Amino acid sequence: MRKELDCRGMECPAPVLHVRNELEKETPAAITVLVDNEAARQNVGRFLEHMNYKVNSEIMGGEFRLVGTRADGTVSLEMPSPAPSAKVLEPGTKKIMVFVTSDHMGHGDDGLGDMLMFNFLKTLKEMGPNLWRVVFVNSGVSFTAEGSEAVPVLQELAGEGVQVMACGACLAYFHILDKMQVGEVTNMLDIVTGMQLAESVITV
Repeated sequence: MRKELDCRGMECPAPVLHVRNELEKETPAAITVLVDNEAARQNVGRFLEHMNYKVNSEIMGGEFRLVGTRADGTVSLEMPSPAPSAKVLEPGTKKIMVFVTSDHMGHGDDGLGDMLMFNFLKTLKEMGPNLWRVVFVNSGVSFTAEGSEAVPVLQELAGEGVQVMACGACLAYFHILDKMQVGEVTNMLDIVTGMQLAESVITV
């Protein structure tokens, strides 16, 4: 049985939520999802993969057609678990999520705020094994894109197993989705779930 969903015109995180709702009703052997932006393509594709579907996508003009075929085994309707590359936390380690909502820190002089935020990102490694996930939204997503001096800093964190994630809708809004250099594209459903899983959320 193949299920077909038309998620064109839907804003994040609606495409992922729509797919999740359909999978809660039934477990189709195959599912086809139509979306009309790259952020939705990445988010829906990653969600289906976490739900044990093998995903192929094709471009149709400015739209995308994703075909998910269920792999052998059961399909879990739990939210996606951390990526396989994420570090395994030792017992007693606190799971901290850092939520970056801007490209500068504080209010006042933006030049000073830019410097403070960059220094903050460089210092995150001092959290050690407690640092679990760094999520960027709004103008904060610029730190993950080409041209940002923060990219090597974030690549170092990612290399140590910290999950670096950037809001797909935000990347698309600022027209830098194709310039992303580090981390993975995420959506609001992932972000909210991450906040639930984290023992502590630091918002800047």
